[in-house]
Amino acid sequence: MSITDTGVLPPGSHHHLFLGTEHARHERRAWWVIALCTTMMVVEIGGGLSFGSLALIADGLHMSTHASALLLAALAYTFARRHAADPRFTFGTGKLGDLAGFASAIILAMIGLLIAYEAVDRLLHPVAIDYREAIVIAVLGLVVNIVSAGLLSRGGHDHGHGHGHGGHAPDHEEPEQSVIVGGRTLGVSVVEDGVPPRFRLRFAVDRPSAERVTIETLRPDGARQLFAMIARGQYLESVDEIPEPHAFTARIRIEDITGEAVFAEDDAHHAGATTIRDNNFRSALVHILADAAVSGLVIIGLVLGWLFGLSWMDPLVGIAGATVIGTWAFALVRDTGLVLLDTVPDPGLARRLRQTIEADGDRLVDLHLWRLGPGHLGAIVSIATDKVRDAAFYRQRLQPFHALSHLTVEVDPSPR
Repeated sequence: MSITDTGVLPPGSHHHLFLGTEHARHERRAWWVIALCTTMMVVEIGGGLSFGSLALIADGLHMSTHASALLLAALAYTFARRHAADPRFTFGTGKLGDLAGFASAIILAMIGLLIAYEAVDRLLHPVAIDYREAIVIAVLGLVVNIVSAGLLSRGGHDHGHGHGHGGHAPDHEEPEQSVIVGGRTLGVSVVEDGVPPRFRLRFAVDRPSAERVTIETLRPDGARQLFAMIARGQYLESVDEIPEPHAFTARIRIEDITGEAVFAEDDAHHAGATTIRDNNFRSALVHILADAAVSGLVIIGLVLGWLFGLSWMDPLVGIAGATVIGTWAFALVRDTGLVLLDTVPDPGLARRLRQTIEADGDRLVDLHLWRLGPGHLGAIVSIATDKVRDAAFYRQRLQPFHALSHLTVEVDPSPR
């Protein structure tokens, strides 16, 4: 017989909102860039028709392909937001951005293939080029792409903070865990008042003297370390600093009574890039950057062709640009495809999950770990134990893994 806890909260409080923290900002800026690209497209096509410039018309149509790809990204953001609480989506709409990114990568690859085909055809069948007009259009396209990239990335933040001592703001504190020791409820956390990191214990009532309290850390490799405590106003703090990494079981002892808290190096500040990456935004930005790279190469090829009569330079840089686009498209297809196939997004996190659960003799029988959306992971863990423990015990033990937005725990009590 097994005990299963799906983590369902009281009615009205449970949700599957697995959208990225930058979802609203990315959605807003995607629409801004679409407006810019669409305006540029209309101006170029209108100017081409008015002045009889085939080059302007061609560049306007080219701009329409990127506007369409960006429209796909923007619509995905809007749909995911509007249907985030729709019960038809079992695990929310967080992966819709990955689906849009996958489709966008296919479009990008097709654009690369068309450019390569046209470049080879131009090498085999050279055509006359109006260098001055072409250079002006290429420069104009490059400026639009630079402005678009600036709009997309403006105000962005790097959420992959390091964990070195110098990378923390003063008074940085890990989320506090609640532990019961001999009837006392206390909060334990790792805090850094500058440097170095130390344990901090807060007691709701009846705080014991520091001499009666110790903390012992037990790491996955079996290493142990004992920490004495000292009084600091309303809380107790460890005398010695805590060495890296902060992944261990902390046993709080008050005289002869103990309680445990588990710390893992995988909170929101330590999530892997594949966990927090927004592939929908990435695909939109890749479209803009790819077009900017091609525009830059085209300008170089046109200038060399104009100055030195090297007409073959234009198609040659076209092939180079197609190669760049193809490389980026392949990486995007690979990364989004892995998410859509529910592959393990972070093997290191999966390993630390296992170490945390098996730290004191329990056995992780089965583990399923997948991505629900940017910064959100789902996990199903099946645990065999010969101790009297329920699913709530392991839920508390895995509490430091803040990327686990949806956790299902199954406990199989093994016979003693």
